[in-house]
Amino acid sequence: MQAINRFLYGPTPEERIRAWQAKLRAESRQLDREIRQLDVATSKARQSVKQLAAKGDVKSARILAKEVVRSNKQKDRLSVSKARLGSIGTQLSQQMAMMKVTGSLQKSTEIMKLSNSLIKLPQISQTMREMSMEMTKAGIMEEMLEDTLDLDEDEEIEEEADAEVDKVLFELTNGKLGEAGSVATDLPTAQDRLDDEETERNMEKYREQLNGLLSG
Repeated sequence: MQAINRFLYGPTPEERIRAWQAKLRAESRQLDREIRQLDVATSKARQSVKQLAAKGDVKSARILAKEVVRSNKQKDRLSVSKARLGSIGTQLSQQMAMMKVTGSLQKSTEIMKLSNSLIKLPQISQTMREMSMEMTKAGIMEEMLEDTLDLDEDEEIEEEADAEVDKVLFELTNGKLGEAGSVATDLPTAQDRLDDEETERNMEKYREQLNGLLSG
């Protein structure tokens, strides 16, 4: 009988909630993986910044340090988004409990607000759009306006990054950025040139890795 009802009327509210919670857990695990990848790439990039600053290549150090700043901000965004996924899961559990009393799912402005903020994150945007449509049909949410779905992925990161670059460089070089390369007056040796070329290759590699992760 249950199978016939599912065929005629679709999943029950309980089944819908469990399916949404499973999706939320899957997206949370994906964010965990991206955070770990960012940590690894950022750690390597920070080491490269130290090497560049120590050689007096402040220009390249600043370029790569900016990527480190951006990746740290992206990690913060991912961590906040993971917490919001958990909050939606908690709200859905409360919906399940309330349904036993009221007999139906209730509109939730909290779920709508959380879902709206998560749609703006490229990594989980598509899943959250689909879930939002399903929740709207189920009566949990009202239909969201299109102007709430605009993506400004890097705007605030770019605005703040320049102001923080000097701070990052200062920390990474233990406050010695201004002294970096000031005593290196001898002509570069062949080994120095090889080391510079290797550092440049590493810098480009870490920039590409970080940009790939940041672009989602």
